[in-house]
Formats: sequence, C-alpha cells, structure tokens
Amino acid sequence: MSQQFDVHVNQITLWKSQLLERASEVFASTAERSATAGPSVKELHAKIGQLAMENDFLAGALGRSGEASAKR
Repeated sequence: MSQQFDVHVNQITLWKSQLLERASEVFASTAERSATAGPSVKELHAKIGQLAMENDFLAGALGRSGEASAKR
C-alpha cells in the first residue's frame, strides 16, 4: 500500500497507531465530544470579565500611587 500511494511504511505505521489510540475520539458523537472539549464559552466569558475587572482595579491603584511609578 505504501508504494501505491508513495508514502513511507513508517508513516503508515504511525498513522495506524494514532488511529488505534484515538479511534474513540474520531468516532464520538457531538455530545460526547462537547462533554470532553474543555471549558464552556460561558466559563471563558466569566474569566475574561474577572480579568478585566482585576486589570481595571490594578490600573486605578497604580494611578493613585503616583504617576512616576506607574509610567516605569
């Protein structure tokens, strides 16, 4: 098969081992994939809001402590 498609035998072996290791991910349903995909968009938006508030707070704190130290 490697000669037919001009692919090295080692590459085919690598692809086969990757498929065997991750076949459940490849053939998983959409619901199964979304359950293991990571954080939701809602959680990420909440984190962005938290970080924006922290940045605003720190910017205000630096502004009150003196302009010279804030501009370094």
